[in-house]
Amino acid sequence: MEGISLISTLAIGFGVALVLGFLAEKLKVPALVGYLLAGILVSPSVFGFDVDLNLANQLAEIGIMLLMFGVGLHFSLTDLLKVKGLVVPGAICQMLLSALIGFGLSWLWGWDVGHSVLLGCCLSCASTVVVLKALEARGMLEGFDGNVAVGWLIVQDMVTVLLLVLLPPMASVFTGQAQTSSQPLWQLLTLAQVVVFIVLMLVVGRRLLPYLLWQVAKTGSRELFTLCVLAVAIGIAFGAAEVFHVSFALGAFFAGMVMRESKYAHRAAVESLPLRDAFSVIFFVGVGMMFNPMVIVEHPWHLLCVLLLILFINPIIAALLVMLFRYPLHTALTLGACLGQIGEFSFILASLGKSMDIVSDEGMNLVLATAILTIALNPIAFATLPKVAEFLKKRSKLARISAARPDPQSLMPDEIEKKKITGHIVIVGYGDVGCKLTAALQKDEIPTVIVDKDDSLVAQLRKNGYTAIQGDAADPSVLLQAHVQNAAVIVLTIRDEILERKVVETAKLINQGVKVILRAATDQEANHFRADNLGTVVQASVILSQEMDKLIRLAILKGDSPVDEEIAVNSDVNPAPPSQHPEANP
Repeated sequence: MEGISLISTLAIGFGVALVLGFLAEKLKVPALVGYLLAGILVSPSVFGFDVDLNLANQLAEIGIMLLMFGVGLHFSLTDLLKVKGLVVPGAICQMLLSALIGFGLSWLWGWDVGHSVLLGCCLSCASTVVVLKALEARGMLEGFDGNVAVGWLIVQDMVTVLLLVLLPPMASVFTGQAQTSSQPLWQLLTLAQVVVFIVLMLVVGRRLLPYLLWQVAKTGSRELFTLCVLAVAIGIAFGAAEVFHVSFALGAFFAGMVMRESKYAHRAAVESLPLRDAFSVIFFVGVGMMFNPMVIVEHPWHLLCVLLLILFINPIIAALLVMLFRYPLHTALTLGACLGQIGEFSFILASLGKSMDIVSDEGMNLVLATAILTIALNPIAFATLPKVAEFLKKRSKLARISAARPDPQSLMPDEIEKKKITGHIVIVGYGDVGCKLTAALQKDEIPTVIVDKDDSLVAQLRKNGYTAIQGDAADPSVLLQAHVQNAAVIVLTIRDEILERKVVETAKLINQGVKVILRAATDQEANHFRADNLGTVVQASVILSQEMDKLIRLAILKGDSPVDEEIAVNSDVNPAPPSQHPEANP
């Protein structure tokens, strides 16, 4: 079996992960929990499966690269700078406080200083992967709360990467070994290499990688484009580790971050998604293989204390910091829910500490057990957010004050807010259709208000003189900011049947007489909308901004509901130029 260890490792790992991941989803638990449990079951020490642990660890490294590449694609330096006033000092303060509490617990257990410090650091950083999946599943990734949460996690990741860089030269201090005279110099050299790599990526890579992606995209070859994305992600991660002695994770993260500057970044994310998903499974399976379940039996009180720190103390610290920085309550609670777990960087940091004899087997197993349990319990935190918010508003003056604050980036400019906007058109979604439709309405000076989740897009629209609101249109407060109560028509150009239904329901509660025009992706979806009498339906196969424009004019001029009929597409219609929105060109 030695000659096919790769095949057997993948076959067993993927097979068991599929079964347990499926069961986890059925139980409304993140599939990640199933993958971690699969790793525990397939480890040679449990049922004696023939898997190669060294090979599994290498595959897990590829998983880390692709995971962090995906994180970089979802977040840019520009996004971080938007919320830097909150996430940079907030994340650093939270990590320091959490690490100090973790250090204190370990010290009380009789662990040595190095072991206690490293455990505290492992317990202070949450999983970016888990947070991204949780926010994406709830449609919160591109909103203000999503920006704050991801920005907070990116700062945590950067601090953890710095710890990974400093840990080797500091190992002698933690283990009590004598230092050599060359160690301080080596430490400075390592830090200099990290700085040089980051500068090169931000200065050279930011220009070179988008250009490379553009040149490959012009060939029209899908497989070549996918190959280019993977070659950049893995190649830069490997080169960063070999040349600059930077971790694979940091190299891949910066590769994704600078590639985001390309207009093909959205396509790059889509093309690399299947491989990212596959290798992330191997990563979590590999982590599970290292876990010894006996830690739950041997040290139950240690595990309980660490769980209390992760599930309650870390979220409370983060939420209080956000409120003290004068941000809304829902932003504070969303961030708190995001931080109620630990994940990949905690594993990486604990593994490195274990390889240097700083972290014991007990410490490693404690981190793994905590990760499995907190990831499994994390959906409960998101599900209980509304009830927690109501509870806090009844009992805390700070919470009530914080709840009254609007999103800083969803506020309308003062001069627009003071205007009496009536009889206007609310356009939900500024993709390709929304862009062309808005241009047509603006040309005839028909007042419009645009609602979109992407705060950077909303900021750009405002600079260009448009009235735009950032937020989820299913949220009543967002539609109220768009003055939907005085609107003549609300137009939904988004491509999500569930979300469209929620938006129509919310809009009708605020303004029962508002006319609704919505798009449908399929005949079946269109029939569902018509059967439920949601509004005038335009099918995706025949959707053109000119046709929506005609329907709006009928609604405004005649005061009647737009005629719901099949709209024929004229073959001589030339489509307008595509929008700059990343999701505008599917």
